[in-house]
Amino acid sequence: MYKYEKDWQILVVDDKKTNLMLAEKILQEEFNVSMAQSGTEAIAFLEKNIVDLVLLDLHMPDMNGFEVMSEIRHNENITVDLPVIFLTADDDKAMEVRSFKEGAQDFIAKPFVPEIMIQRVRRVIQLDKLQKNLQDEIDKQTRKAEEKKKQFQRLSIQVMQSLAGAIDAKDRYTKGHSQRVAMYSREIAGRYGYDEEKQEDVYFAGMLHDIGKIGIPNEIINKTGKLTDEEYEILKTHPSIGGDILSNISEIPNIAIGARWHHERYDGKGYPDGLRGKDIPELARIIGVADAYDAMTSKRSYRDVLSQEIVRLEIKKGKGTQFDPVFAEIMLEMIDEDKNYDMHEK
Repeated sequence: MYKYEKDWQILVVDDKKTNLMLAEKILQEEFNVSMAQSGTEAIAFLEKNIVDLVLLDLHMPDMNGFEVMSEIRHNENITVDLPVIFLTADDDKAMEVRSFKEGAQDFIAKPFVPEIMIQRVRRVIQLDKLQKNLQDEIDKQTRKAEEKKKQFQRLSIQVMQSLAGAIDAKDRYTKGHSQRVAMYSREIAGRYGYDEEKQEDVYFAGMLHDIGKIGIPNEIINKTGKLTDEEYEILKTHPSIGGDILSNISEIPNIAIGARWHHERYDGKGYPDGLRGKDIPELARIIGVADAYDAMTSKRSYRDVLSQEIVRLEIKKGKGTQFDPVFAEIMLEMIDEDKNYDMHEK
């Protein structure tokens, strides 16, 4: 048989002392019973004490049951979801409907029938405890899930940073390239109006945009002289390779887009698919501008970092041909704000 806890606290509120004494007599063998003879007295008690249930008379001279329950629900010093059972001698269906609408858990009719009172009090408290325990467990599991999600995100970032480092390590002249492209891409996306979640997607895609270079021979990537036509065609396969590598990663939406299409051009003369204008996914158009900018502001075997003036001129020249004009304009704004020319390979 279920053992009911002796330390469950019940407050009985009724303006008639005989009702209070009868309720106490019925309930005291199983519950810890406190009493209040008015709504005002009940509120004062609840502000200082924690109870598991309130048995509340509907008809009282100073505050009626509805007014007391409203105060319970809105008083910051009282537990908001405290269960309430109304006590009434009325046989009024409209009043009963209103009571449930106002948030009462049950009714107990006067005169009290001991077994009915005990059973209803037991049921309401048991249900309330069950609901709260269930909610606590849901909250606990939600916190665990959120922590696991954060751990996964941290792991994902670390893995992507490691991959980006491995990509950049293949090319002795592009140290930190992937990280910078990711940062510039996120900044462009933010200025364009992306929310934080979409900015993060752009950042991750930017970080891995060159992952396809893993499949390109080192002697081609690190060749100091001009590439032959055959070597250049091999290098141009890295977007397709990257897109294939990332295409099965479902946890980060669209991450393969940046890898596959960051070398497409707005005028349709890019590769690997010769996409034109808005047919190029927006994310790839953002990364394309950022990638070109970093290429010009990084050291190469055959040149140093280009001057800010030349870089700005090239971005402006490519507006509407190589680059989406909207994202090129945002990049120009970023350049103009960079008074000390900090945005380049250090």
